[in-house]
Amino acid sequence: MPGTVMVSGGSGYIAGETIRQLLGKGWTVHTTVRSLSREAELRPQLGGSPDTLKFFAADLMNDAGWAEAMAGCSHVCHMASPFPASVPKDENELIVPAREGALRALRMAKAAGVTRFVMTSSAAAIAYGHPPGKTQYDENDWTNVAAPGVQPYVKSKTIADRAARDWVAAEGGALEYCAVCPVLVLGPVQGADFAASVEPVQRLLDGSVPALPDVGFSIVDLRDIAALHVLALEAPADKVKDGRFLGCSGPFFKFADVAKVLRDALGPQARKVPTRRMPAFGVRILALFMPAAQQLLGEIGRTRATSSAHAQSVLGWKPRPPEESIVDCARSLIEHGVVKV
Repeated sequence: MPGTVMVSGGSGYIAGETIRQLLGKGWTVHTTVRSLSREAELRPQLGGSPDTLKFFAADLMNDAGWAEAMAGCSHVCHMASPFPASVPKDENELIVPAREGALRALRMAKAAGVTRFVMTSSAAAIAYGHPPGKTQYDENDWTNVAAPGVQPYVKSKTIADRAARDWVAAEGGALEYCAVCPVLVLGPVQGADFAASVEPVQRLLDGSVPALPDVGFSIVDLRDIAALHVLALEAPADKVKDGRFLGCSGPFFKFADVAKVLRDALGPQARKVPTRRMPAFGVRILALFMPAAQQLLGEIGRTRATSSAHAQSVLGWKPRPPEESIVDCARSLIEHGVVKV
């Protein structure tokens, strides 16, 4: 039976959808935001009532508010972690809050008597720092943070997941821990405040990417990755303890593949979507003027295909086709006026 769950980072893209699904299944949800001033804006988007959805102010780098947010909760879904649109000057801007926030949430969860702790990790903790010839990845792989060129965000997710597992092994006792590892998350947005993960679709639609770089990603739908978190919270302990679940809904897509999906589905609304291919030197030039493009430099020509076979077989998870996620994301960006077509 649903109980009370604490979801950190309630203003986040994935967290918001996860909260909506949890409320729909009868859970009572406590959620953290950095400032309670966000509550008035978020409550209409998330649903629930003051009795079923409660907001608490808490920050990854401070103990204040966490104990209150955890009080009465049997489950935790720790989703808060820095997700930048560009590469920071100091990697510790991402690494330290990701690691310390995870450890703080774990300590507070154990003190509150929480029994299940699900953390949002990432495929970033799996598929990087490997030899160029490796193209297929699953939950048995771990990113090598010491490899040249590994980006700060990738390091932050890897280090946080490893630190959490080490803590659970040493201090967790009976606490059940698992991690959900999304790839690029696309799907409907609720308004103009959304995750950096949808930027590839946004920039293709608005024409700010002048050509198509030889860069790609695996895709998962927002609604499906939220459902995977819910499954991880509700599944029997023997299915999730110490586990990892990659969330991926299909094949590896290059920018050219995404562009074709947009043109085929949207017709005239996709008139700004480029058709020309971008040479490698073009990506390097673009990165000089568009900070977000800096994260593409190490991806030129690479394939990092991931498998969700484990999540599907163990948890019964059924993701939708990535083409649907791409189109629904694009249409919502247009509907909310984020992209003018």
